[in-house]
Amino acid sequence: MLASAVSIRQPHTDSLVTIGRILKPFGVRGEVKVESLSDVPGRFEGLQTAYLTLSHEATTPREITVNQVREVPAGYLMKCSAFSTPEEAAHYRGAWIQIPTNHDLPRAPDTFFQFELIGLCVEDRDGHQMGTIQEIVEYPQHHVLVVRNHKAEFLIPANRRTIEKIDLDKKCLRLTSKEWWDIPHAL
Repeated sequence: MLASAVSIRQPHTDSLVTIGRILKPFGVRGEVKVESLSDVPGRFEGLQTAYLTLSHEATTPREITVNQVREVPAGYLMKCSAFSTPEEAAHYRGAWIQIPTNHDLPRAPDTFFQFELIGLCVEDRDGHQMGTIQEIVEYPQHHVLVVRNHKAEFLIPANRRTIEKIDLDKKCLRLTSKEWWDIPHAL
């Protein structure tokens, strides 16, 4: 039943932007509680189709039809074609909700959208790869890049002192001198 409700049409994954994350099943009718990761007002209200990417599995995004979205405190409740029971919805806990992006978005020079940075390879000033950007955490002072590799996790402030260059064509972010971001005694 699950396979018939979810389309396996594969979008170009570089053309998707993450707008939310499924937190948990809600109720008995297959709704899910959704955390919005978008700063665009009304992003979820008119949503008709989206893609789900399971973060705990190496699968391709799955196209879904959004049946209903309603705003609740601290997020949204969403009903979609991928699941109709709480048990089916539980499989999608932690899944990213994505939509096709518009690459013609207006921006200032040297400004990047978060979705463009997720997945970039991070290297130090000497060219040694440190890992990839897995997520971006927003703090009142600045954003923090969460960089992971198979051995470690690094939290790097996203500012001009720590980032030397971002090359979207090469999918790489180069850091400046370690003195601005390598603070082992702070942990």
